[in-house]
Amino acid sequence: MATKKKKIITKMQCSVCKSINYFTKKSKAVEGKLEMKKFCKKCRKHTPHKEAKK
Repeated sequence: MATKKKKIITKMQCSVCKSINYFTKKSKAVEGKLEMKKFCKKCRKHTPHKEAKK
């Protein structure tokens, strides 16, 4: 029988204007904070988004 992988819902926060724009799922096995380049609606450009605190 297959085991289910645990996923955590995380918030993505713009590093420029500090607004929370995205929610994503992250595996518990991943260590460290996620960082992705996403489009920010407030800044109106692609900026680095980091995983925010809960």
